[in-house]
Amino acid sequence: MALSLRQKQTNCVARMLNLNQPLTTGDTANEEVYKVLVLDKFCRDILSPLIHVKDLRKHGITLYFTIDKERQTIPDVPAIYFVQPTVQNINRIVSDASRAIYETFHLNFSSSLPRPLLENLATETLNSDSIQRVAKVYDQYLEFVTLENDMFSLAQRSTYVQLNDPKAGDRDIQVIIDGIVSGLFCVLVTLGVVPVIRCPRGGPAEMVASALDSRLRDHLISKNNLFSESGSLGASFQRPILCIFDRNFDLSVGVQHDWSYKPLVHDVLGMKLNRVSVQGDPSGAKGKSGLKSYELDDSDSFWVANSSAPFPKVAEEIETQLSKYKQDVDEVNKRTGAKDGVDFDGQELIGNTKHLMNAVNSLPELTERKKIIDKHTNIATVLLGEIKVRALDSYYNLENDMLTKGSIDRNALLTALKGKGTKMDKLRLAITYLLASETTPQSEVEVVEAALRESEVDPCAFQYVKKIKSLNISLALPNSASKSNIVDWAEKLYGQSISAVTAGMKNLLSEGRQLVLTRTVEALMEGKPNPDIDSYLLFDPRAPKSSAGGAGNHLKGPFKEAIVFMIGGGNYVEYSSLQELVQRQQPTKHLIYGTTEVLTGDEFVEQLTVLGQKMGLGNTVSSQ
Repeated sequence: MALSLRQKQTNCVARMLNLNQPLTTGDTANEEVYKVLVLDKFCRDILSPLIHVKDLRKHGITLYFTIDKERQTIPDVPAIYFVQPTVQNINRIVSDASRAIYETFHLNFSSSLPRPLLENLATETLNSDSIQRVAKVYDQYLEFVTLENDMFSLAQRSTYVQLNDPKAGDRDIQVIIDGIVSGLFCVLVTLGVVPVIRCPRGGPAEMVASALDSRLRDHLISKNNLFSESGSLGASFQRPILCIFDRNFDLSVGVQHDWSYKPLVHDVLGMKLNRVSVQGDPSGAKGKSGLKSYELDDSDSFWVANSSAPFPKVAEEIETQLSKYKQDVDEVNKRTGAKDGVDFDGQELIGNTKHLMNAVNSLPELTERKKIIDKHTNIATVLLGEIKVRALDSYYNLENDMLTKGSIDRNALLTALKGKGTKMDKLRLAITYLLASETTPQSEVEVVEAALRESEVDPCAFQYVKKIKSLNISLALPNSASKSNIVDWAEKLYGQSISAVTAGMKNLLSEGRQLVLTRTVEALMEGKPNPDIDSYLLFDPRAPKSSAGGAGNHLKGPFKEAIVFMIGGGNYVEYSSLQELVQRQQPTKHLIYGTTEVLTGDEFVEQLTVLGQKMGLGNTVSSQ
């Protein structure tokens, strides 16, 4: 894990684009070999954050297509296919090969190609007399999307709903678990590491940990396993710890508003695959209200430096950068004889050759700086407009006080629920109120719910969370006659131990903004006896199988590297909190954050609403 996950995945992609041959110069392919790239939509999303379209030519890719589109024959050109191993994709590949639309087919699958599909591919290409066109078939183990150097998503949608659906059968749950395990296996193969696995007891986290442990054990038995081949990548480092959690570990983080730049851009502007589209022009000029699309990644120095900063500080930094840019432009103009405060004029530059070379050399850097400043001015302007219209600063402050200080200003809460903000903003605030304390008086809950209805907000998700809390309270009663029945019902309803559902509601109060997830990961990385994590299970795929699943009190620490994985949806708030943990620790540690999918607060609450509807809650049912 010395290199970033993003870099390792990029290296694998570059090798694939070079027909799976070692790269000879840097990270670019032999430009004399021109190739066609064929992708399905999922694999297109994998490549999107890693390599820009304009950079494909550096790897010899002259054209790229999606596999589901009709394509014309391009003879004498090799084609690289990068697709998921599905029946539909296999059928399309067979069709393409039988029509000989490309000279050779280099087939790359995002994860392991099941034997039945491999046999089907071989049989059908043999029957169509096109098997000679299939040059190679590779399992690439790249079925995940790397959004940051140390952040990935399996891009598996609605996992939270699927795992908590009261109608989901054992087979349905197992399919979801197997998909998560397959994605995590791909991540570990790309990193070249076999981690020690820790997770809380019960629920999806234990199911994924146990299944991943079994898969790694089975794979390590094989003589030429993928980890022995790539083991040199992590050979000089201590094995990492993989901490697996379920979204129910802390629901509040999935719901709450945040005030940092990157979480705001994601939550408010809907950033997807490191790209955001915003309306309008920063100058407010009329007739320029079209969509502007921006890349937000490591190539943007301002984004890298300020993505975790509070929004007001970002606005100040934009002003500072703009002022410094103007000063630098003025300085160049002075040296070349141009007038202060004006953009570069070619004729004036020619008139002063003394400083011409310095001015020309500084032009690309200044131009790029101005481009970045304009980009973030536009984004910040649109963000500010949304903040004002929706009073997002008030929502953030209220939720922050509830979660970190334990104080609930009920008048301010009710005022917010009846004031500015979208219906989803109000619903998220109400749910945060429910989650901020272990017990809430029924009379107060009814007042909050009435305020939601008055604002025409569907309380379905609110009632779903309320139901979870009521179950937890019933379980906490020392002499509950129906306790065993409730546990049976809850495990059937949620597909997991009910104690895991509200584990994150306890110990929410902490100093500052440190999340319960961050504190737990810190304790797991220390590897010392700790009552908060002593019950966590331990799986070590390299240890004797008899030890699998035991408590981890004997685990030696500290760990220098960790992979934190959240089942059921993660977000940039958790990612930022974990990165802050890394920055303040000495000696320096390395931490990767992953999730089944990256969700905005609105998107997660939509999943809570679906679950509420499946339980018969919402507008059609009177409040309990």
